[in-house]
Amino acid sequence: MKESLLRELVPAVIGVLVRRGADFASAEDAVQEALIRALETWPDDPPREPKGWLVAVAWHRFLDATRAQASRRCRELAVHAEPAAGPAPATDDTLRLYFLCAHPTLPPASAVALTLRAVGGLTTQQIATAYLVPEATMAQRISRAKRRIAGLPLDRPGDLGTVLRVLYLVFNEGYGGDVDLAAEAIRLTRQLVALTGDPEAVGLLALMLLHHARRASRTGPGGRLVPLGEQDRSRWDTGLITEGVTILQAALARDRLGEYQAQAAIAALHADARSAAETDWVQIVEWYDELALLTGSPVVRLNRAVAVGEADGPQAGLAALADVSPDLPRYAAVTAYLHERAGDLEHAAELYAEAARAATSVPERDHLTRKAARVRQLLRP
Repeated sequence: MKESLLRELVPAVIGVLVRRGADFASAEDAVQEALIRALETWPDDPPREPKGWLVAVAWHRFLDATRAQASRRCRELAVHAEPAAGPAPATDDTLRLYFLCAHPTLPPASAVALTLRAVGGLTTQQIATAYLVPEATMAQRISRAKRRIAGLPLDRPGDLGTVLRVLYLVFNEGYGGDVDLAAEAIRLTRQLVALTGDPEAVGLLALMLLHHARRASRTGPGGRLVPLGEQDRSRWDTGLITEGVTILQAALARDRLGEYQAQAAIAALHADARSAAETDWVQIVEWYDELALLTGSPVVRLNRAVAVGEADGPQAGLAALADVSPDLPRYAAVTAYLHERAGDLEHAAELYAEAARAATSVPERDHLTRKAARVRQLLRP
């Protein structure tokens, strides 16, 4: 793309960053860095949507700079604030804040959203994405929750299930989103397990550890997304896997199955396979059946269709999609994968391209675009 066209996009991209909360000078610096990245990468891999690409990269640059500046201020303050003598406390008040924000007067969904925003530090957009609702809808939900507890004494902590849900969503955002919150979610869940010993808290901790064990292998050079089946399993953290499986087995032995234990059991089966080909998909389908009964989640049914496709063949997987809404995120990507395995390459290429256009992150979009291109290449005579 010509440099003149890049320059034409600069004011619009700066405007987007300012509307998202960046000051003008910081937005301008971030966009300049994004332009440099564009000049380096676009000649070999031009994006389908130049403006969207620039906005995503510039926003990430702004977040990185903001975090670096905050860390620098903390280090400067630490020089003038020597801690008191004596042992440091083993815990802090963060977990207590999670319970207080999960106020009994709030519906669970509102309590989770408020806690994610007020304590977890997630943006309204990130929370809306996790709940599969428009950002405006989530903003209204959070505002209503704030008004509802305004003036109420925060002396009645919320229920454990709500706090578990918050920690689960914080971990997911930290694992795959813009802000690294995964380690903090694991830390707080360890505290929760020590405090309650609840089997579902243990199951959630096991799930986090098993997913975190694969983190180093999830991306390749340049942040390129690496699917589970293509990951280098020698890079998985066997210590975290061993810990996760051990504590999961102890939780399951208590015969109080919940959704986090079921999810952890699926993650453990993936971790146990020495290669993607050796994955016990039949047992994974059985665990998805349990999980669907526990949650009724459409996302669970979507993931189950993938497992059915692996266990019983792609046509069986496509049949399992019959009761799944096409409006779900990743529906097009899952359908494309199953059609590709079934040999319907033309339809698969179209669906991969559709999924790429709907992707919510640059790595996911680029991954799906490459898959569409690869399938189209197979169609050429």
